[in-house]
Amino acid sequence: MSMPLFNHSALAEVVEALREDLIQEDGPRISTMRNYRFAILCYDPSVEFNLRNEIRRLTDDLRGYGWHVLSINLQKLLLDRIHAQGEDWAESVIRMEQALHKTDPARGLQYLKDRIGPLIEGPEGIAADCSRIISDFIAENPEKKDRTVAMIGRAGALYPFYRSSALLKHLDGHTLNVPVVLLYPGERQGPTGLSFMGVLNADSDYRPRIYS
Repeated sequence: MSMPLFNHSALAEVVEALREDLIQEDGPRISTMRNYRFAILCYDPSVEFNLRNEIRRLTDDLRGYGWHVLSINLQKLLLDRIHAQGEDWAESVIRMEQALHKTDPARGLQYLKDRIGPLIEGPEGIAADCSRIISDFIAENPEKKDRTVAMIGRAGALYPFYRSSALLKHLDGHTLNVPVVLLYPGERQGPTGLSFMGVLNADSDYRPRIYS
C-alpha cells in the first residue's frame, strides 16, 4: 500500500504556515504581489477529511484574530449549475452516459466532460460564481473588506471536468482584492507545477504562492 504524500502532522504544519502568513499585523503575506492576493494550499487527496478538520480549526483561529472567513464550496456551485439546467436535462445526461459506458467507459466519461464542462468553464462559469459570492458579501459588509479571506474548497468535485488554474485565471481582478486561498487536492511537481488530484498532467501555469 502506498503512503500519502504527507501525513496528518505534516498537513498541520502546512496549515500553520498559512495561518502565520494570514495574521500578520500589516496584512496577509500570502503573495509578494500587492494586487495578486492568491495562494494555494496543496494537499494529498487521501487526507481530504483531515484537511477539512484543519481548515475548521484555522477558521476558528482566524476569527479569534478578527478575521471573517468566507467559505466557498465548489461542489455546491457545480451542483447548483447542474440543477439549474432542469431535472430532465440531468436525467437525459445520466441515461446517455450509462448507455455509452456499457460499450466504452472512456466514451461515457468524455460525454460527461462535453456536457458538464461548458456549464462551469470560462469567465462566466464557476469562477463568476466565486466572484459573485465575494462581491455580494463585501457589498453587504463593506466594513469587513480589509479583514476578510476567502477559502475555496471541495475542488475535487470538479475533477475531471475543470482545471483549477483556469479558476484562478478567471478570478484574477474580480475579488475586490480580498485574499483568496484555494484548497487544492493534488501533487506538487517542481516550484510551480501542480497535478490536479495527482492524476492530470502537471500544470505549471500557477502564479500564486503554493503551500505544501
